[in-house]
Amino acid sequence: QVPLEKISDHKDFKKLLRTRNNVLVLYSKSAAAAESSLRLLSNVAQEVKGRGTISWIDCGDTESRKLCKKMKVDPNSKEKGVELLHYKDGAFHTEYNRAVTLKSIVAFLKDPEGAPLWEEDPEAKDIVHKCSVCFRMMPSFQQAATELKGKYVLAGMNVYSAEFERIKEEYNVRGYPTICYFEKGKFLFHFENYGATAADIAEWLKNPQAPQPQAPEIPWADEENVVYHLTDEDFDKFIKDHSSVLVMFHAPWCGHCKKMKPEYEKAAEFLHAGSDSPGVLAAVDATVNKALAERYHISGFPTVKYFKDGEEKYTLPHLRTKKKIIDWLQNPEAPPPPEPAWEEKQSNVIHLAGEDFRESLKKKKHTLVMFYAPWCPHCKNAIPHFTTAAEVFKEDRKIAYAAVDCAKDQNHDLCKQEGVDGYPTFNYYNYGKFVEKYTGERGEAGFTTFMRTLRERDHERVGKKKDEL
Repeated sequence: QVPLEKISDHKDFKKLLRTRNNVLVLYSKSAAAAESSLRLLSNVAQEVKGRGTISWIDCGDTESRKLCKKMKVDPNSKEKGVELLHYKDGAFHTEYNRAVTLKSIVAFLKDPEGAPLWEEDPEAKDIVHKCSVCFRMMPSFQQAATELKGKYVLAGMNVYSAEFERIKEEYNVRGYPTICYFEKGKFLFHFENYGATAADIAEWLKNPQAPQPQAPEIPWADEENVVYHLTDEDFDKFIKDHSSVLVMFHAPWCGHCKKMKPEYEKAAEFLHAGSDSPGVLAAVDATVNKALAERYHISGFPTVKYFKDGEEKYTLPHLRTKKKIIDWLQNPEAPPPPEPAWEEKQSNVIHLAGEDFRESLKKKKHTLVMFYAPWCPHCKNAIPHFTTAAEVFKEDRKIAYAAVDCAKDQNHDLCKQEGVDGYPTFNYYNYGKFVEKYTGERGEAGFTTFMRTLRERDHERVGKKKDEL
């Protein structure tokens, strides 16, 4: 067990909230009222060491009474004489109102913004619980369990840990969720409609059927088309025999490849029909022809490369349509340089990463942070406006416009911690403490008006203080 830090002084409490960003505080009307909670929370503290902090304030203690009054907390009003409150990033976040169990409190502190455990959810009362199951089908599964109660049993079981290896082997569990159908204690087959609604599940249970085998996808090379499909064995000879070749490296599972395939075939047909063709179109399945994929450093799909007189000359990410392919082959030239990343461009936006995020924000009174992903269209639209707003306030040392690229591995935990569940997300911070999400207009006017309003309030406060003096 880990002993909890008892706090009675307001300054000590403020320091705790300033230095720790995930704090659960037990307020009690007396030491006796806190006894059982303290035992449980000591075990919780052990489980969340390094990720969360748990403290105790005894409001029955003469010294601590002032602190409880200042924090507007009165555990006497609670049935058991205790109250659990959570503080995030230096500010009050929420009252802890989930199950008071080791498992539930630990889950909460590991993800204070996340959903409660399935077995805590009153809506899930009609599922026979062996443990918890994958969240992916939770809502549909819960609803179906309630609607079908008395006719069918829907059960959930967490088989992730090693102790369930035998069960996983027996029922062919290769991923999550895996849903098995049993009749009279005997396993019959799997249910594989993972996008099913509660109604879909109920309908299927009326007449359970084994999943139908899907027709295997025909490899592109086996389809009838005029694209030359090359392999590790014949690639070099083909490239030498044809002076101008465009090669599309692809993978059978790649969605962008499937989208580009008909355009590529149309371009190949057009070139094939012409008497004076500027080149030929070929394709390589990089998942089969691994030597070629390795030689040409293929790391994404589709990758289009141009070969001239047997030598690799260009990589062409912009050629995706019939027109662009034909136009380019008629006048082959180096592709335009890739657009530099936002953080590589000169601007007044501060680009932050996980390790320097909090420290950087503490230096500024007002910071608006844009959490984004480079591929996100709405982010791309907002970036120029956000950048211009940063330019407007570049002389004000108390203001910052900052950005975090959530697509980078190093920022995944940070973005989750800051409540980012879509892109772009805009958060406002005051000296590093989260205050609110910005939900205003995503144009220059919206971003600048938001910050100007904050500064006007600052100046009003300064004016009032001078008047009082």
